[in-house]
Amino acid sequence: MIESETPGAAVARLTGCAVTGERPLSGAVTEVALDGGQLVIVKGDAAPGAVRAEAAGLRWLSDAGTVRVPAVRGVDERWLVTDHVRTGAPSARAAVRFGRDLAALHASGAPAFGAPPPGGPPDAYIGLAPMRNVPGTDWPNWYADQRVLPYLRRAVDAGTVRADEATVVEQVCERLPELAGPAEPPARLHGDLWNGNVLWSTDGHVWLIDPAAHGGHRETDLAMLHLFGCPHLSEVLDGYREAAPLAPGWADRIGLHQLFPLLVHVVLFGRGYVEQALSVARAALAE
Repeated sequence: MIESETPGAAVARLTGCAVTGERPLSGAVTEVALDGGQLVIVKGDAAPGAVRAEAAGLRWLSDAGTVRVPAVRGVDERWLVTDHVRTGAPSARAAVRFGRDLAALHASGAPAFGAPPPGGPPDAYIGLAPMRNVPGTDWPNWYADQRVLPYLRRAVDAGTVRADEATVVEQVCERLPELAGPAEPPARLHGDLWNGNVLWSTDGHVWLIDPAAHGGHRETDLAMLHLFGCPHLSEVLDGYREAAPLAPGWADRIGLHQLFPLLVHVVLFGRGYVEQALSVARAALAE
């Protein structure tokens, strides 16, 4: 890796293809044109292990043969090159198909809750926030210890969440064994399944990008789809439940599963997400 390397130069080095142009998209993401007209996406990240974790996640999701993800064209410690997805309009038909594919992805399983993708580092990321993948056998305790409490503590230490506000989240963690619903085996999760990582393509399919893949509870991916909205969400759920019925009471547990990503947002973006996180925690305790 060359520190002063441009995205286009990184693509040429990692793929062995000639580059004819590049166009910055957002942040560290660049669209690069290859000789012959093919487009690829290159992402640069200086955080240790970040792009390798994402590459491992994309390959793990692809290995399931279910959901569509861009192929990894090259990766090193700083750069990740993937195929470009041409986006189009969302459709109900694609949504139903996506729901079925997502159910199949989850059913492909994982060795344990918190298991990283094969070849992926334990120290990964969800968005810009560090996320450790530490395997566990019991979902309620793993979710509390490895997903909720680490971000709550960071928010309290930073002064973003007051100690008295943290109490309600801690109470949820204490009661997770009774709030979590029926026990389920570890699912293979995308892990950061908000609407921005769901691409509706011109080929009539849904493609998923930017995973924070790990073994987890399948309801967590579905809760992420609900968190910021998703086109044709009811059709996605219809397709999902057609392929794999959800456990009774799953809709009442959506907020419980949203607690983790909401606390990540508190850590990354501040007080604007605190009340929403506290609200879902209070609602979970009221069940």
